[in-house]
Amino acid sequence: MGMQRNVRNLSRWITSVVLAINLFTIILAGAGSAVYGKTFPSVSPAVVKTGEASEDGDKTLSPYFFVKSDDAATDQLPLKATSVVANIAGVIADVRVTQVYRNEGQRTLEAIYVFPASTKAAVYGLKMTIGERTITAAIKKRDEARVAYAQAKQEGRTASLLEQQRPNVFQMNVANILPGDEIKTELQYTELITPTAGVYEFVYPTVVGPRYSNQPASTAPATEKWSRNPTLHQGELPPYTFDMTARLIPGVPIQEITCPSHKVDIRYQERSRATVKLGAAEKSGGNRDFILRYRLSGQLIESGLLLYQGEEENFFLLSVQPPKRVIQNQIPPREYLFIVDVSGSMHGFPLDISKRLMRDLLANLRSSDTFNVLLFSGGSTLLAPQSLPVTSENIRHAVEVIERQQGGGGTELLPALKRALALPRTERAARTVVIATDGYVTVEPEAFALIRKELGNANFFAFGIGSSVNRFLIEGMARAGSGEPFVITKPDQAQVMAERFREYIQSPLLTQIKLDFGAFEVYDVEPTGVPDVFAERPVTVFGKWRGKATGKITLRGLAGDRSTTTTIDVAGAEPIADNAALLYLWARTRIAQLGDDNRLQADDRRIVEITELALKYNLLTAYTSFVAVDTEVRRTDGEISTVTQPLPLPEGVSDYAVGNVAAVAPRMLSAPASPVVEAMKSGAAEAQSALDKTDGKTPAAKGEKLRENHGEGGPDYRLTIGRLTVTGGLSEQSVREIVQQNLETLRNRCLAFFAAGNPGELLAEWVVDAAGNVKEVKITSPLTSLDGLELCLRTLIQTWRFPASTEARESSVSVSFHLDPAGPADQ
Repeated sequence: MGMQRNVRNLSRWITSVVLAINLFTIILAGAGSAVYGKTFPSVSPAVVKTGEASEDGDKTLSPYFFVKSDDAATDQLPLKATSVVANIAGVIADVRVTQVYRNEGQRTLEAIYVFPASTKAAVYGLKMTIGERTITAAIKKRDEARVAYAQAKQEGRTASLLEQQRPNVFQMNVANILPGDEIKTELQYTELITPTAGVYEFVYPTVVGPRYSNQPASTAPATEKWSRNPTLHQGELPPYTFDMTARLIPGVPIQEITCPSHKVDIRYQERSRATVKLGAAEKSGGNRDFILRYRLSGQLIESGLLLYQGEEENFFLLSVQPPKRVIQNQIPPREYLFIVDVSGSMHGFPLDISKRLMRDLLANLRSSDTFNVLLFSGGSTLLAPQSLPVTSENIRHAVEVIERQQGGGGTELLPALKRALALPRTERAARTVVIATDGYVTVEPEAFALIRKELGNANFFAFGIGSSVNRFLIEGMARAGSGEPFVITKPDQAQVMAERFREYIQSPLLTQIKLDFGAFEVYDVEPTGVPDVFAERPVTVFGKWRGKATGKITLRGLAGDRSTTTTIDVAGAEPIADNAALLYLWARTRIAQLGDDNRLQADDRRIVEITELALKYNLLTAYTSFVAVDTEVRRTDGEISTVTQPLPLPEGVSDYAVGNVAAVAPRMLSAPASPVVEAMKSGAAEAQSALDKTDGKTPAAKGEKLRENHGEGGPDYRLTIGRLTVTGGLSEQSVREIVQQNLETLRNRCLAFFAAGNPGELLAEWVVDAAGNVKEVKITSPLTSLDGLELCLRTLIQTWRFPASTEARESSVSVSFHLDPAGPADQ
C-alpha cells in the first residue's frame, strides 16, 4: 500500500511540475500563458479565460471560456431564440433568419452575437422589430454604418448593425435593449442549391467554431476582433432555442428527403411539395450544421437556362450537366501530400474521423504512386524529407504515426501549408495535395493566396472534419487549388468520401472546358473561365444579357480522352419574375471573384468595385453593412452594459479547442519553480548545470528513479533512433555517432516527461553551425505532454557538440526518436 501511495504521489508531483514548466515557457513568450497555442491570463483560479492578458503581456484574438458573473442585474445571455425558414423553389433557396433578443435583467444592454451562414449566401435584407414597430435596415459603407449605429447607441435609440466578418461569419450588434424588451432581427439571404450525383443539399450552419489566432489584439484591426469570443464548455447546450422549417417546391416530384444531422418531421403536401420541420426534441440542436438532402424522381438532372429581365439589367444562370464519368485505362502516377490537422480542436471525435479517413486513403494508394504526411498543430511534423514509395512498410509506418495522435495545440495552418508546398516534387508524377481539418482559423484569405501562388501544376482537395466546420476555408482552399471540397460530419462517412475522392482523381468528368454563347449577347460572365469538373455536378455560370434571348449556347470539353459537346437553346427559356434572385446571386459571385483576385494581388480599385456593387445590389460584404435605427429615443439616462453572447462548442468538439489547461490552472499558477525552470531564463548551459546539481529534485532526475518507485515489474522505456537525415557539411555517420552517444542521457534525463505522455515517436530537428555548435532546435511529437518534454530535449540537444565542418557550411539534422515500453529482455 505504501509503495502504491508513493507512486500516486510521484505521479501527481510529475504532473504538477510538467504544468509548471508549461507555464514558465508561456511567461517567457510574454503573452500570458500560451499552452497548446492558446493564451491564459495570470488571474485568480475562479476565472481562466483564453485570450485575456497578463499584467505585462498582450491580449490575443483567441476565444475564451465564458464565466458567468454574480451580477444578477445584467442579463448575460440576451439571445433567446433563433428560427430559420428556408423556401427552396427549383434550385434557389430564399432563407429568413429571425433572432430574438430579450433583456431579463435590470440594466439596458447592447448585445453582440457572432453567427455563421452559408458560404454561398447573398444577404440582401435586414429588419428590426420593436413591439409593433418594424424598421427596415439600410445598406451603407461599413464605416458609415458603424458611425450611424454608434451615434444611435449614444443617443439612446435602439439600433441593430449587421456586419460580415467572413463570407460565412456575421456579427449582429443590437443596442439599447431596455429591461423587459423583446427585439427581433430578421435577415434574408438567397443561395443556389447545386446537386452532386443527383443529390441536392441545403446546409444551414448553426454555430461558429472557436477560431485559433496568435495575433495580438493590440495590433489587430477591428475587423479581426470578432474571433475573441466567449465560449461554453464541451457538452454545454446552447442557451437559446433553435428552430428550422424548410419548404421544398422543386417543380417536379420528390423521390426522397433525408436529414442526417437532426430529427425532423417531413410532411408532403403533394408529390412535388414538402415541408420539413425540426423535431420537438431538437430545440437545443443549434450546435451542429443542419443538413437537408433530397432527390428528385428519375434522378435526372437536366441542363437548363434561367432568365430574369429587369428594368435596367437582365441576368441569366446557365446550368450544364456533365457527361457520365469515363474510366481511364492509363492513369498516370501521382504524388500525394496529406496534411493532417492534429490541433486541440481536433481532439477526440474529429481526430477519430481523420484517422479513419487517412487509413482508407493510404491503404488504397497504387504501387506507382508516392506519398508523404505532414501533421500540424502549433508546429508541424513531416513523415519523411521527401515523398515515399507506396510499400506495405511505408504505409504501415504512416498509419502508426497518425494513430498515435491525440490532438492538442494551436492551429498554425499557414506554416504547415508553406512547408508542404515547398517539398521537392516527385519527378514525372502529378501532385495532389489533401488536407484534413476543421478549419478553425482566422487566416482564410492568406491560405487561399498561398495556395494560388505556390501550388503550381497540382490539385488541392480539402476535407472538412466535424459537425460544424469552417466551410469557407474548406471550400476556398479547394477552389484556390482547382480541386474539390468534402465535409465529413460522422465517422461512417469517411470511407464513402475517400472512395469519392479516388474516383474524382482518377477520372475527372470534364476537362478543358470552353463556352460559346453564339448569338446570345452576354457580358459580365462569372466565372470568366470554367475549371475542371471532378464531381457529378452541373457547370454553373452567371451573367448578364442584352437584346433578344435567342441563339444557342455550346459547351465543349474532354470526357476522358473523348470530346463532348452540349447545346442549350436560349429561345426555350422564358424570362420570369420569380428568377429575381439571379441579380443577387450574380453580384455575390462577382464580389467573391473580386475578393479572390484582391487577395492574390491587392488593388484598392477592386475594393471600390466591390463596395459599389454591394451598394447597388443591396448586399452585405466585408465593406458594406446593414444598419437599422429606431426614430424614438428610448433610453434617457443610465449606462448601457455590453454583453457578448457566448457560443456553444460544436457537437463533438472538446475544450481543447479553446484551451486544455483551464481545469488545472490553479495548480499551474501555484506550483513552485524548480532550479531547472529558473535556469531556463539564462540559457542552455545554465540549465544543463542545474540539471547536474539538483540530485534527484528535478523532473529529469526524478525520471531516473521512476522505475525504482514503480517497483519491480514497473514500466520502463527504450529510446531508439529511427530515421536520420543530414544535409550540409556534416556526414550522416558522424551525426549518428554523436546522437547515439547521447541517447541514454537523453532518455534518463527526460524520462519523467516521456512517462507523462503516451509512448510514441517524436521528431527532433536542429541546425549545426560551421563550428559544430547546435542552434535552432525544434521538437515535434504526438505526445500529449509535449511542452515539458520539448523543453527538456531542447535543453540537452543544445549542449551537444559536433565536428567542425571542413567546408565551413551549416548542416540541418532531422532525427526521429522512437519511445516504446521495454520488454523483459530489454530491461
